[in-house]
Amino acid sequence: MNEETQIITLTVNGEQVSRLVAVRQHLVDFLRTELGLTGSHLGCEHGICGACSVRVDGDVLRGCLILAVQADGAEVETVEGLTESGEISDLQDNFVERGALQCGFCTPGMLITAAELLLQGTPKTRDEIREFLSGNFCRCTGYHAIIDAVETTLNQRLENSP
Repeated sequence: MNEETQIITLTVNGEQVSRLVAVRQHLVDFLRTELGLTGSHLGCEHGICGACSVRVDGDVLRGCLILAVQADGAEVETVEGLTESGEISDLQDNFVERGALQCGFCTPGMLITAAELLLQGTPKTRDEIREFLSGNFCRCTGYHAIIDAVETTLNQRLENSP
């Protein structure tokens, strides 16, 4: 270990991991290259497109704007973790049913961001959903199908809540 590397320990999708990392390595690069969690994508590398979104200590953040060393001690959840836990299974089903994905590049970031909105558990208009997702870019779907999928999931969850 030297000034350019550091050992970090964090919890990723419920599993504690420790690794020696370069101090300048971004969190999304760490997740992809060190842990093989390739759901989060590198798009713009400026925090604008949302393709690299992950949850860090419960907050959705841009993995390209966070260094892996900044996540030392944190709990990180990726789209793989949300899938494995079943948290977004209904959302994923609605994405497929509504045709809300094409190339799939933006989909993990959209799912993570939409999951944050769904956790609020309150009714939203289509405009509110669109605004909430506005930090995520999609070049394929035109957004209408994505809004449809999120709106459908939200309404289903609200109908089924006690």
